Amino acid sequence: MKFKKSIISAVAFATLAVSAGASASAQEYEVEKGDTLWGISQEFGTTVDELKTWNNLSSHLIYPDQELTVSSKEFYTVKKGDTLWEVSSRYGITIDSLKAWNALDTDIIQPGQELIINLDEKTKQTETAEVTKSKVEPKSEPVQTKAAPVQAEEKITSEEKTVKDTEQQEEVEKELTVEATAYTASCEGCSGVTATGINLKDNPDKKVISVDPNVIPLGSKVHVEGYGYATAADTGGAIKGNKIDVFIPSKEQANDWGRRSVNVKVLH
Repeated sequence: MKFKKSIISAVAFATLAVSAGASASAQEYEVEKGDTLWGISQEFGTTVDELKTWNNLSSHLIYPDQELTVSSKEFYTVKKGDTLWEVSSRYGITIDSLKAWNALDTDIIQPGQELIINLDEKTKQTETAEVTKSKVEPKSEPVQTKAAPVQAEEKITSEEKTVKDTEQQEEVEKELTVEATAYTASCEGCSGVTATGINLKDNPDKKVISVDPNVIPLGSKVHVEGYGYATAADTGGAIKGNKIDVFIPSKEQANDWGRRSVNVKVLH
């Protein structure tokens, strides 16, 4: 099994441009031919539902060379101006939890410092908060004395719940279907710098897509089906209309992405 500790992003043939920033990474596994989510969960002592949650998967389908997060811990690198409050708010956790996970006895953090984010504990905190809220909120409908028949419903996975919660917080500005290809910063003659100034050679963990600004404004936060959350930070001569390029640091993996139709949600 191939085991890595860097988050793969995706993308191939566009002019790039640079800016340093915070980054997050997690323990990752590169999918091999014949792998299944169940087999990977057994190998790393986790569950299929946790793998789907950590990787924003809506189904059990995985592909060779796909990078999967296989640990409940994510590592966030502090950037200039960060505070514990901002980091905890970004991840939806408490400051006390963040300090406990990192054995901090002060609220002071420094640029370049690596912080542990315990994804399992984050999920538990979210679920506890929702349960508490449901107990406090008054019921607006009268209590039924006769039980209503149970209707069949699709089981909502924790991954779908996480995406839904994020979209509710940030609001989906628009949703569209696009043709997605991939590009890399390692092509001959490529500067590695996106149109908005992100240096992808220095920041290979960045999740960036190239867009037509008339369709998806530059700087927008988006969710791309099969790719995850990313920033619309680049443009390309061939990217016109409902087309995007997703950045992938490896040329081989960018080629494997191919050309596919995906759903894109532009978040407010």
